[in-house]
Amino acid sequence: MKLLFDESMPRPLVAHFPRSLEILTVQRMGWTGRSNGDLLRLAATHEFDAFVTADQGIEYQQNIADLPLPVIVLIASRTRTQELRPLVGQVVDVISGELQRRIYSVSD
Repeated sequence: MKLLFDESMPRPLVAHFPRSLEILTVQRMGWTGRSNGDLLRLAATHEFDAFVTADQGIEYQQNIADLPLPVIVLIASRTRTQELRPLVGQVVDVISGELQRRIYSVSD
């Protein structure tokens, strides 16, 4: 499973996911500053299985019917590792199922 972490995601959070997952960041891919639409298209082209973000507005910025890959939105009071870390198990549950091209919301 190959995941792309959006710029809004703290990089240290990667360490809390199972090592069996391949997790790359927007920064590492050299895609910093691109729009969400561009990021989703690039992620699909580079064979990512899902896009993980803390950007709760993505649902209103994208045509959900045209999503090129699943999007997982982490919802917490802040986008710091300690606030997002409790959501990791739920993200793993989502990606362990049959992913569809839709927006999944994960929260406490």
